[in-house]
Amino acid sequence: MYINKEDLNELEFPGLLSEIAPLAYSPKTREKILQLRPMEIDEAELSLQKTSEYLTSFESSNAIPFDEYEDIEEELKLMLIENFRLENNAFIKIKTITEQIGRLQKFFASMPETFPTLTEEVSVLEFRKEIIDKVDKVFNRFGEVKSEASPVLKTLRTEIQHARKAIQENFNRALTTYGQNDLLDDIRESIIEDQRVLAVKSGFKKRVPGRVLGVSKTGSITYIQPDSVVKHYFKLRENEEEEKKEIDKILRKLTGELAEYQPQLWRYQVYIFDLDLTRAKAKFAELINGVLPKINRHKTLRLRDAYHPLLWLRNKAENKSIFPQTLTLTEHNRIICISGPNAGGKSITLKTVGLLQLMIQSGILVPVHPKSEMFFFDKIMTDIGDNQSIENHLSTYSSRLKKMSGIIREADKDTLLLIDEFGTGSDPELGGALAESFLEFFYDKKSFAIITTHYTNIKLVVEQLPNAENAAMLFNEETLEPMYKLEVGQAGSSFTFEVAEKNKIPRFIIHSAKKKVEHDIVNLDKTIVKLQQEKFEVEKLKSDLAERRDSIDDKRDNLQKLNDQLQQKLYNFQKLYEEEHRKLQFGNKIESFIDSYTKGKSRKEVVKDFVKLLEQEKFRKLGSDKDETKRLQIVRRKITQQLKKEDVKEKIAETNEKLEEKRKTDRALWMKVGQRVRITGSTSVGTIEKISKNKVIVNYGTFKTTIDADELERI
Repeated sequence: MYINKEDLNELEFPGLLSEIAPLAYSPKTREKILQLRPMEIDEAELSLQKTSEYLTSFESSNAIPFDEYEDIEEELKLMLIENFRLENNAFIKIKTITEQIGRLQKFFASMPETFPTLTEEVSVLEFRKEIIDKVDKVFNRFGEVKSEASPVLKTLRTEIQHARKAIQENFNRALTTYGQNDLLDDIRESIIEDQRVLAVKSGFKKRVPGRVLGVSKTGSITYIQPDSVVKHYFKLRENEEEEKKEIDKILRKLTGELAEYQPQLWRYQVYIFDLDLTRAKAKFAELINGVLPKINRHKTLRLRDAYHPLLWLRNKAENKSIFPQTLTLTEHNRIICISGPNAGGKSITLKTVGLLQLMIQSGILVPVHPKSEMFFFDKIMTDIGDNQSIENHLSTYSSRLKKMSGIIREADKDTLLLIDEFGTGSDPELGGALAESFLEFFYDKKSFAIITTHYTNIKLVVEQLPNAENAAMLFNEETLEPMYKLEVGQAGSSFTFEVAEKNKIPRFIIHSAKKKVEHDIVNLDKTIVKLQQEKFEVEKLKSDLAERRDSIDDKRDNLQKLNDQLQQKLYNFQKLYEEEHRKLQFGNKIESFIDSYTKGKSRKEVVKDFVKLLEQEKFRKLGSDKDETKRLQIVRRKITQQLKKEDVKEKIAETNEKLEEKRKTDRALWMKVGQRVRITGSTSVGTIEKISKNKVIVNYGTFKTTIDADELERI
């Protein structure tokens, strides 16, 4: 995509990136964010999808296990140097980033439906647990080399420990002995060169054998390391030197072993940098309510409730209102000409569209309604604001013409033009004519454009072009306050005289100005004002009616749902009643068996009758199941045969109509008050009490129910 630095600045894109950069963990990622530029559609779509998925993790309990990290780029370069040794903290950084990859792979694999793109991206990395194992074999959790890293190191550290213990014991013994003999000063001991020394009175220094390490400033104290400590001290120093050499040897070996995994580690680092960038974008989207709109491959842009992200942040911080804009650009509506009074929001609308387009093409989510649609442009060219150039001695008009010259050379069917105050800066009539020619040129080039103007001739030309449309920033004619709302479909008035009157310009000057203006232009402006006000009132009325209609629809839906729930409850109650009634009948039969047995009937006969009852129930249940299975098989067979015929739908429809007509005819004959009926598939029998159209009240004795006539069958 082509866009020059000046246009990026006009659309405040660098300022937007400077808001995102601090949200990244790594300074290198922050620098990369500041260098972001629009990319190809496939690359941008991938970035947008990843950011959108990451954003969902903030809105749910599925927090992605990605924390602050230290990059290992420098270490990855150094480890390839032969016989090089990395520092201790470098190994911990390598281990940490590898563990990070392992956690992310495990996390994303557990929910691929939620994070499909992020899961696919991390799954291609080859996780090498050996890296963690090799580092853990050498280092403990505090980042120190373990004694078990090599047998030699373990032996050396054991000897070092023994030497320190011997030094401690011998020094304490000497301290006690010479202290009892009153050879030591009151301070008894001191520390010189990290070694404990006896503070011997200088007059008795000959009586204390050992190494003299210093004398006090007054010369009254001589600091001596006792002979019994000296040999252990030298042994300790010798072992410590050997320990350093052994650690160096171990770490050089470990560096060489990890160098074999340098390609995988490099991919880990690249992935982590990219995930950091994705997270920063998602964090910014959370701040501005950014979403991923539908990305079209065809040329259709529909922005609904679009906000300027930087203005959103500023106004939110200052607790001010911000007004969204809604507009559409398609191949059949390529140019929108916005008119209206100054300070009404025309320039902000241009900047909003331009900045959102740069964001989406740079893989950044945008603050719009989720049902918005966007597509990608090859070029975005702007002319917004005062372009006066002191260095080149160019006036505003000359500077704008120079920029327009560049736009004319580059503009094509894949270009988005954003031009503020189109054609201003010169004689109104001549400048208007030139602007009209510019507009016709861009229209013939099939460029997409959003322009703002005060020129009446431009508004009239746009009305005549089939693929262009006028729009206005709404203005309250009574209060003369801007409403900051874009209304597409009509030209706007500049409210020149009205705004002048509000700003206390004397009325006689305004009347004089009106006389000097051509009568037709004044009338046109008045007509535009009137139309704008009427359209606003119509839109308000339309909005109120739509809200009422939606409210009525909601109430109707709720009533329908309630009715369905009541019908279902009634049906469930009916089924429960039938089941309980059947159980009661069965219980009565059992009770009769008990009474018969109690009254003297033989046990054999009672058992015989009971078995007979069981057989009847079994036959009833099995017969019912078999009949249902057989019926279903027949239905399936018939349906299969019918589906093979070409006119299956027509025949089914025709048959259903005939059956329905026959059922209606039959029902009309027997459906009358007093007729005994039951619900289809039910065993409970009731009597028709009342018939009202297609609704029937059935009396079951203990209760009544209302049901559709279609669901009843006669007894």
